Amino acid sequence: MQLAPSLLTADFTRLGAEVEAAFEAGIRWLHLDVMDGRFVPNLSFGPLVIRALQPIAQHYGAILDAHLMIVEPERYLADFVAAGCDYLTIHAEATPHTHRAVQTIHELGAKAGVALNPGTPLGTLEALLPDLDLALIMTVNPGFGGQRLIHNCLAKVAQLDAWRTQQSRSDLLIQVDGGVNAQTIADVQRAGADLAVVGSALYQPNQTVTEALTMLRTALASG
Repeated sequence: MQLAPSLLTADFTRLGAEVEAAFEAGIRWLHLDVMDGRFVPNLSFGPLVIRALQPIAQHYGAILDAHLMIVEPERYLADFVAAGCDYLTIHAEATPHTHRAVQTIHELGAKAGVALNPGTPLGTLEALLPDLDLALIMTVNPGFGGQRLIHNCLAKVAQLDAWRTQQSRSDLLIQVDGGVNAQTIADVQRAGADLAVVGSALYQPNQTVTEALTMLRTALASG
């Protein structure tokens, strides 16, 4: 399972250095939490910040994965692809035209993902699966870092993994976001996830990124 650092809890006064530290430690997938203050309470950043990080990611051969926690994401898809995003993940709850938005992402040349909040039934994704490159299961309610993982959400991950096997969709990536740390990461892997988003467990004032990653990888190996 790959680890995907989220920038939400990084030091924004030295964002480039924080990203480089993760890449130097072997990370090759960067999770970009975009918040609009409407779909979720907080505001974060947009295409301009991502555009500034894109040359760093390109240098390391890393993936830029934008998690769009915004209403009407279809209005901004072209901007995020132009900024250098490889994957765009929209929320099923944020638009009445999820399938159309997925098609648009592909037409723009990026990979398409759809995210589900904890209270959204997994069946919402079922009809979309043939067209998805990534499915994101939220294991916290989105909008804030540092929350505890909602363990019953991992049942969705396991069911999604079973659907993937039944449909011979080994190319579909399953991502988990929320409350992933050294105590929960092995459970996330056992449920069937390919990508685990890590934020507050990675960027801590009393640890380097390398030290935090070592702890997470040790927990994965022993789990």
